[in-house]
Amino acid sequence: MPITRLQSVLHEKLKELESKGTRKGDELVVTGVKPAEGEKGPRYFIEGFGDKEFLRMNSNSYLGMSLRKEVIAAEEETAREFGAGPGAVRFISGTYKHHVALEKRLATFHRREAAMIFSSAYATVMGTLVPLIDKETIVISDALNHNCIINAIRLSRPAEKEIYAHLDMNDLEQKILAAKGKGRRLLVITDGIFSMRGDYAPLDVISELAKKYNDDFEEGIITIVDDSHGIGAFGETGRGTEEYTGATGVDILIATLGKALGVNGGYVTTNATVISYLRESSPFYIYSNPITQAEANAAMKALDILDSETGRELLRKVHTLTKRFEQGLVGLGYEIIESDHPVVPLMIRNTERTAACVRFLTENGILATGLNYPVVPRGDEEIRFQVSADHTEYDIDYTLDVLRRFKEQP
Repeated sequence: MPITRLQSVLHEKLKELESKGTRKGDELVVTGVKPAEGEKGPRYFIEGFGDKEFLRMNSNSYLGMSLRKEVIAAEEETAREFGAGPGAVRFISGTYKHHVALEKRLATFHRREAAMIFSSAYATVMGTLVPLIDKETIVISDALNHNCIINAIRLSRPAEKEIYAHLDMNDLEQKILAAKGKGRRLLVITDGIFSMRGDYAPLDVISELAKKYNDDFEEGIITIVDDSHGIGAFGETGRGTEEYTGATGVDILIATLGKALGVNGGYVTTNATVISYLRESSPFYIYSNPITQAEANAAMKALDILDSETGRELLRKVHTLTKRFEQGLVGLGYEIIESDHPVVPLMIRNTERTAACVRFLTENGILATGLNYPVVPRGDEEIRFQVSADHTEYDIDYTLDVLRRFKEQP
């Protein structure tokens, strides 16, 4: 067959990934969910492990919305009434009232003029940056920005691209100054929360720098933030890094419906003119089906919960559990990167030790994500834990006890 030669080439590439230690391999398959019971939060069953129960300490569902009965009911009721999928891209006949209502609700929540939903947050970044970057655009990006931002910049081919050292505002300012006269428009792009580390961008400072030098560029400086890990998990009311830092000058905010809100899809929110332009120019929006009408209604229900006293109680719970976990780790003599965000990186700083710890956690019914060299620089090996409102004090203490026992091993 003609594909035989290609198959051979791809096989060698897979072997190369294996030798480098970057091949992800087979995925864990969830076969069942056991609801929270007594002092324990939800437990998960994994293919190949029989009836062994697992505690997920690596989920992006920071508020536990995906298992809330109200969110599930909103999705089921809409699917029964309007069907399982939209059946078309939006400009043909795939726009339902639920999509429109969700966009209005997102814009109101973020205190902006308009919003626009995409099939995923990755598609949102790709579908937002590419139409806004032209041959007269300079892009300045944080060194640890997410892969979606990196690929969007590559695809868009700006006049010039600069990378500033992670969270280094002095370096960012120097990059802005050096960009004068090189383009009509300057985009400063950053993650809000950096998902591998749980640290955050100083959006207040970034906004002030943009304001300070805005008039040095004919079309101004535009700040764009992907706060997919921040919205619903950070800030007193869950409005993310923008709220936490008190920033007032973020022009374009991108986030997801698939992490703290527990459903699926991504969105961008900004002024009405930019949104209108993106609807006409973004191929990731124009040529892709939207999230289902049922998902849109479920996301709206999750957003309603977040924007209520119940949501603030969930946020306070996540914060309390995160601090309990961080303090417990420090008490055990572990190194962490402390933050108010529920991503808790446990810095092992050794590839073999990190892999051994992940195995020990798995043997004891805990799912956690190990990041080894060369995925991270040598010496930065870590285990990324993620705390959720689904967790209980028992869950946190159990995880700490397993890590204590691992540390005490010879």
